[in-house]
Amino acid sequence: MNRALRPVLLVAVLVALAIAALYMKRSDVYLLTLCSVYLMATFGLNLTVGYAGQMSLGQAAFFGIGAYIAALALKAGWPFLVVLPVAAVACFCVGLALGFPALRVQHHYLAFATLGFNVLVFLIMRNEEKITGGTFGISGIPRPTILGVSTNGHVAFFYFTLASLVVLALVLWWLLRSPWGRAFAALRDNPIRAESLGVNITAYTLLAFAIGAACAGIGGVYYASLVEFIEPGPFHFSTSLMMLLAVIVGGSGRFFGPVLGTIIIILLPEVLRSSNLEALKFMQKWYLVFFGVAVVALMVWLPGGILSIADRFRKPPGSRK
Repeated sequence: MNRALRPVLLVAVLVALAIAALYMKRSDVYLLTLCSVYLMATFGLNLTVGYAGQMSLGQAAFFGIGAYIAALALKAGWPFLVVLPVAAVACFCVGLALGFPALRVQHHYLAFATLGFNVLVFLIMRNEEKITGGTFGISGIPRPTILGVSTNGHVAFFYFTLASLVVLALVLWWLLRSPWGRAFAALRDNPIRAESLGVNITAYTLLAFAIGAACAGIGGVYYASLVEFIEPGPFHFSTSLMMLLAVIVGGSGRFFGPVLGTIIIILLPEVLRSSNLEALKFMQKWYLVFFGVAVVALMVWLPGGILSIADRFRKPPGSRK
């Protein structure tokens, strides 16, 4: 596709989503909003995994930290535009704190370290009832009011979340095309060569890890406002696995990989589960089987994700006449 046409296509898709939301059922708009919220977290995870080359299984922990900060602060009467940066900075700092000891290990050892962190955060959320409410959770979380405009309606909150997602994506797009982004890519492709070129491996790895954590925290803030009730369940380490799967299925290290992966992993199962179409009713019982087989097949034949399909059809430069 011509690169000049990509922004036009993206704007057209966003406009189509905005118009379609006006005619969709409340449950369908909720699913679109939920997908947008998870996409904030998977965008951050793609920066950590796909661009910096660091395996993380703790994204749901940062997602939960952001959600609980938002729940407590919003119920205390804090403005949303104050809560959002506070949660992002808190998750950024926790990501830095976790990154220092975690960087002593690499690859699957780092995955286990972040997994242990996720389990620890989950246990704190479940057992510290005086702060988090434990298994009873925190209810009555208000929807934000921005500059006097309420987002209490399901369509209004979807528009607000979608606009915030676009802003976050643009910031990450700029970051990945800055010298920092090129340093991340060099770090992923060949750390030794990157270090020989003057890239501070420790600093850039920590930065990627912390920015990814901040993105998850931002997603957690919107999640708390969306569901208006939180408890530890959604922040289990299985959610981290789901987010990682979304990044890998879509295409790790590709900017729009998380978009496609999140749609497939988060949105598609819910659509199949709730579909009333006769042709899809059999999927309501068997969709997990088909889904699992499809993911295994994808990892075998397309380890680079779905967006890597186009690369297979491109001829190498030397073969073109």
